[in-house]
Amino acid sequence: MNDTTATLSHRAPQEVMDLPSLGLAAAAAAIRKGEITSEAYTSALLLRARTLAELNTFITIDEAVVLTAARDADKARAAGSTVPLLGVPLGVKDSYLTKGLPTSLGLDSLAHFVPHRDADAVRAIKDAGAFVFGKNNLVEMSYGLTGHNARYGQVKNPHARGRVSGGSSSGSAASVAAGLVPASLGGDTVGSIRVPASFCGVVGFKPTTGRWPRNGVAPISHTLDTTGAFARSVEDCVLLDHVVTGEQAAEISDGHDLKGVRLAFAPRQFLELVDSEVETRFLEVVRRLQDAGAEIVEVDLGNDFNVLVQTATWGIFAHETMGAISEFLRRHDIPTTFEAIYDGLKPQLRQAWGHIVLPGGAGATSVEAYQSALNVSRPEIQRRLDTAFVARGAQAILQPTTPCTAPLIEEQATVHIAGQDVSYLALANHTVSASSVGMPGISLPVGSSRADLPIGLELDAPLGSDRTLLVLARRVEGILGYKSTAI
Repeated sequence: MNDTTATLSHRAPQEVMDLPSLGLAAAAAAIRKGEITSEAYTSALLLRARTLAELNTFITIDEAVVLTAARDADKARAAGSTVPLLGVPLGVKDSYLTKGLPTSLGLDSLAHFVPHRDADAVRAIKDAGAFVFGKNNLVEMSYGLTGHNARYGQVKNPHARGRVSGGSSSGSAASVAAGLVPASLGGDTVGSIRVPASFCGVVGFKPTTGRWPRNGVAPISHTLDTTGAFARSVEDCVLLDHVVTGEQAAEISDGHDLKGVRLAFAPRQFLELVDSEVETRFLEVVRRLQDAGAEIVEVDLGNDFNVLVQTATWGIFAHETMGAISEFLRRHDIPTTFEAIYDGLKPQLRQAWGHIVLPGGAGATSVEAYQSALNVSRPEIQRRLDTAFVARGAQAILQPTTPCTAPLIEEQATVHIAGQDVSYLALANHTVSASSVGMPGISLPVGSSRADLPIGLELDAPLGSDRTLLVLARRVEGILGYKSTAI
C-alpha cells in the first residue's frame, strides 16, 4: 500500500468519492448505505453549480432550502427511512410547477410566480425521498430546439461552450452532462428531451405519451406532450420510471450479447439528410450490434413518410398550443393570460406564434387539416411503423437521434447539415416520428465526432413497451460501452 492509498483508506468514503460524478442509482445507494451523506453530496453539487454558472443551466437554485432538504434527508435515514431516492437532489425543468419554488415557464413575466402545488411527477420524486435541486433553464414556453432564452440566457453545451445544448429541455440536459445533478425531469413534444440528450451526450428517455403524469407541466399539445427524464445511464432511467409510474422496475441485466433481438432501421427515411460523421458512426454502431448477435432488418417506410410525419405532427403541435396553454393557466391559477404571454415573447418566437399558433396566422392549421392529421395521418404513420414492429417483428427501430452534432450558437437559426443550410427545425427530423404517434424513445450517447461533440443513437419501440425498451437500451449501452461523463 503506497502513502496515497494509505491516506485515502483513512478518509471517510465521501472524501474519496468524486461526488458529482455519481449517477442517480449510485448516489441513492451510497446515501442509503451511509457511505456518504446527502448534505455532503448536495454541497459538492452546489459548489459545482456555482463554478459552472456560465453554462446557464439553472434559472433558480435556493441553496438554503436545498441544504435544509439534504439535512432533513440525513435525519430521515438515521430514523430508518429506506425510500428509493432518499437524499438525492434532482433538476426539474422550469415548466414543471414546484410548490414554494418559482416556476417561470422560461418567461420574464413569471420570474416571481411561486406555485402552491407540485406537478404530479415532482410529487412522485419527492415521495420517493428526492428533492428539487433547482429549476432548469429552458426555451420560452418550451418552444424551440436550441436552448436559447432571451430572459435567462443561452444554455451552453458543457462539451463546447460555443455550441448549443439543444432544447427545449436545454438546462436539464446540460446540467446532467456537466455533473451538476445526477438526473433531471424534462419534457418532450417533438424531441425536446432526445435532441438535447444527443447534443449533450447523456441518456434521454421519452416514455409512451401518457405513461408519466403530465398534470402541472406547462403544455404545448395535449396529443403530443410527454414528460420524461435525463440521466447518465439507462439504469438511472429505469429507477426514475419505477418511481414516477409506481410500476415494478424493469429487470435489467449486464448481458453483453443481443442474441434473439431483432432491430430495424430505415435508411431511406432516417439517413436522408445526415452529416457524414453522424452517418458513419451510426452505421458502425449498427455493425457492432449485429456482431453482438442482433438481427438487423432494413425497412422502407415509404417515399412520403417523412413529409407525412412532419406535416401531421407540426400541424397538431401548433393547432393545439393556444388552447392547451390557456387551459393550463386557468386550471392552475397562474397570474397571466395567453395574450400577455404572446405579447411578451422574444421577437422571433412571437413572429412564429403569429404565423402558426394564432388562428388567423398565415401558416395556421385549419380545423379540417387538424382533424385529418389526427384521424387519417396518425393511423397511417402507425401502420407504416408496424411494417417494422409487426410484419418484421422488430423490438425497436434504430436511427441517429439528431442529423448533426450540436451547432454553433451563432448559427442556430439556420443550421448546416450534410452540406445544406436548413431551418433549425430539422434538428427534430428523426425524433418527430416517435412523437407523432406517442411511441417511447430513448437516446443513448454512442461516441463523439472529430471535434469531440457527442453523437446520439435513438431507439424507438412500440406503444406501451417502455420497460422492454429500457431493458434493450441497457443491453445496447453495455455492448457499446459508451457512457456519458461529467466534465
